[in-house]
Amino acid sequence: MRIGCFFGTFDPPHNGHLAIATHMLRTAGLDQVWLVVTPLNPFKQGQRLSPDAHRLAMVRLAVQGRQGLVASGLELSLPKPSYTADSLRFMRKRWPGHRFSLIIGSDNLAALHRWKDPDDILEHHPVLVYPREGVKEHLAATIYHGHPGIRLVADAPMLPISSTHIREQVRAWQPVDHLLPPAVVSYIREHRLYEP
Repeated sequence: MRIGCFFGTFDPPHNGHLAIATHMLRTAGLDQVWLVVTPLNPFKQGQRLSPDAHRLAMVRLAVQGRQGLVASGLELSLPKPSYTADSLRFMRKRWPGHRFSLIIGSDNLAALHRWKDPDDILEHHPVLVYPREGVKEHLAATIYHGHPGIRLVADAPMLPISSTHIREQVRAWQPVDHLLPPAVVSYIREHRLYEP
């Protein structure tokens, strides 16, 4: 099976995440896209996250009824700090019959050389890149520009939605229903996530 791995803190998972995952599923020759809930990114040590169980529950609600999209909490049980290269290594070993691609934004591609073992990732996994704001600058900044294992999916949707903005909106008692799946909105309200 060909699986796209879309790693993220998903705090919360929003319509932009789902649009990217769905687009990759439809256009990149994938059988499934796994939205892999990650612990705190080693590059974002100052940030506070909602508890893992809440974030995984929200991703499960977000993908419900969306064929081919799968919520995964596998990285939450791996040793910390969590590095994508280690997680992909674990996945190759655990599911040798699957072929895993990595889905990242162009901003992450520009920083890929700072990741742990980027050459190991590129050796074993196709990298599917969706555009983020400043995509031309991101591509110019990457030392991997033109690498045969990297594919820019240029027609992927570029939605100006961020989890940070959603958390700020909830904190300010502003509506977020248009940014999130309804089940995720209900979950946030029920558990009073992001409230001041």
